[in-house]
Order: sequence, then structure tokens, then C-alpha cells
Amino acid sequence: MKLPQRIAAALWITLALATASANADEAPMDPGKREDIKKLLEVTGIHEQLAYMKDSLLNSYSQMIAFAYPKVPQEFWKEFDGLIGEREMKELEDRIVPVYDKNMDRETIKKLIEMFETPFWVEWRNKMPRISQEAGLIGSQWGQEISQSAAFKSKMETLVQKYELEKLNPRPESKSQPNPEK
Repeated sequence: MKLPQRIAAALWITLALATASANADEAPMDPGKREDIKKLLEVTGIHEQLAYMKDSLLNSYSQMIAFAYPKVPQEFWKEFDGLIGEREMKELEDRIVPVYDKNMDRETIKKLIEMFETPFWVEWRNKMPRISQEAGLIGSQWGQEISQSAAFKSKMETLVQKYELEKLNPRPESKSQPNPEK
């Protein structure tokens, strides 16, 4: 099972490089290779992962909005859900494709497509979103349990005291109290 993890990790590392935009002065991409890269994004499940990233981003913002504005009409949320649509997702894909173009030759891309279209990989790709979701929930629950445990809080307090964080970061004085340093 280590090989699938390594390949998936390599693909994700490549995806992480997508934050850098392609240079405008680069040679135009071969249209056939562009289509092969788009096919690779499809068969590897990257499109689903990008949709998950979009949903996570919108969910984070919706939580901040709900906290800042307790009363929000339902119509707002309907429009909010459409803030990142097909056009924005296409723009993201258009930024990712040149990264693959720059880092992989067409033959490698074709071999990856062939590999990811096998029944084994199709099954893996179909199961990974659910596995990731369940594992993420378990990780979140674990994080809450750890951070709320008495043992963790005690260790944190010891660390704060050891490095005198309270002295390094005094609380701001209220305006009603005179400032003795003046």
C-alpha cells in the first residue's frame, strides 16, 4: 500500500506548486497535452479535492459570518453559496495545468492516466473522499480532546511559565488607569 500513498503524495506536492502562476512569456502549451493533463486531474480525483477545498473555504467564511452577524437572511446564504462557481473553479484549474505541463512530459501524463483508470485506482479514488472525511473528523475530535484535557492544559501552563509569556506579552491597560511610564 506504500506505492499508492507515494504516488498520491507526489501528485499533491505537484498540486501544492499550483499557487505559483505560469509566466506569461512561456511557450504556449500543446493543446493535446493540456487535454491529457485535464484528464489526469479528473482520473486522479483532483477535481473532487478542489471542490472539497472550495467547500471548506466557504464553510470557514460562513462560520466567521455567522459569528459576526448572528442574524443573516436565508437569501444571503443562497447567494453566498454561489460566490465560488464554475468560472472560479475553471480559473483554478487553468492555474494548475501549467504546473503539470512544466513538471511532467506527455508520456508520463499518459502513463499516469492509464494507471489511474485501472479498477484498483478507480476504487481507491472513489473511497478516498469518504476515508479522508472520516479521518479528518477523527483528527478534529482528537485535537479537541487533547487540547481540552487537563494534562495538555497543565503542560501548556508549564510552558507559558517557563518562557515567561505573561511578562513578554502584558495585557493592555485600560484607558481609565494612568500610565506610570509617562
